[in-house]
Amino acid sequence: MLNRISTYLYRRPTLVLLLMLVPPLAWFVVVYLGSLVSLLVNSFFYLDDFTGKVVNQFTLRTYAQLFEPASLDIFFRTALMAALVTLASALIAFPLAYYNARFATPRWKTILYILVTLPLWSSYLVRVYSWKLILAQEGIISWFAHVLRLNGLLDWYLSLPLVGGPSLSVSTTGVFLVFVYIWLPYMIIPIQTALERVPRSLLEASSDLGATPNQTFWTVLLPLSFPGVIAGSIFTFSLSLGDFIVPSMFGNSSYYIGKAVLSFQGTSGNIPLAAAFTMGPIVIMITYLLIARKLGAFDAL
Repeated sequence: MLNRISTYLYRRPTLVLLLMLVPPLAWFVVVYLGSLVSLLVNSFFYLDDFTGKVVNQFTLRTYAQLFEPASLDIFFRTALMAALVTLASALIAFPLAYYNARFATPRWKTILYILVTLPLWSSYLVRVYSWKLILAQEGIISWFAHVLRLNGLLDWYLSLPLVGGPSLSVSTTGVFLVFVYIWLPYMIIPIQTALERVPRSLLEASSDLGATPNQTFWTVLLPLSFPGVIAGSIFTFSLSLGDFIVPSMFGNSSYYIGKAVLSFQGTSGNIPLAAAFTMGPIVIMITYLLIARKLGAFDAL
């Protein structure tokens, strides 16, 4: 019986392919796309201000709230934070990825790769709570500032309106630092992969033709490895865009998209507005992914 089934499937590779793809695709359609469709449908409903109940009636009044100054401020603040985290991660990741791809011995390459991915082996919440202790007013950074007699400089920085707060653990700077730490491995690995694909012969040819190391970097190495930077930015930007745990733990009263969605859905019960807010990052990321695809970022994933 098993031999007959095996022979039957062997002669029909298309059927085997369908049997392998249908279960995961069905799961993807039902769970993932179904959730997105549910969000999209709920975003066209609205919350009745008098009864506090969701009215299942098609309207654009919920989307109109996204264009109010408070909502636009949330979108701008979140997108700016995600962009700054992506830029900082790229600047930190590129030198490390370049050294690991070009100069590290096989042994050191393995060690550095383990060190880069080691934080991913622990729980996300454990890493976040660890930074809560590090950045606290009684944490190690404040202790170092006290030892080095930099208390005045730290207090001055925390007094700044946009980046400061009561302490580093409750400030925009704290949100930025934790985001960079959490998502940095997702930037290093794609850049390193892209750098390893750049042939050494091209760099040697550039040098033989009289180009300086600086010219070789800007005209040969960076353009060829840039898809890796874009690939890494997909992770850092999208993950920062939708995260709500870090802004809730380290942020001040200013809302980010994830924190706003949690508040609308959990506190006020305004599910339509929460669903409408989630459509914003989806549209941003679809546009970003289309641009990244044009730049060849998926080849470095």
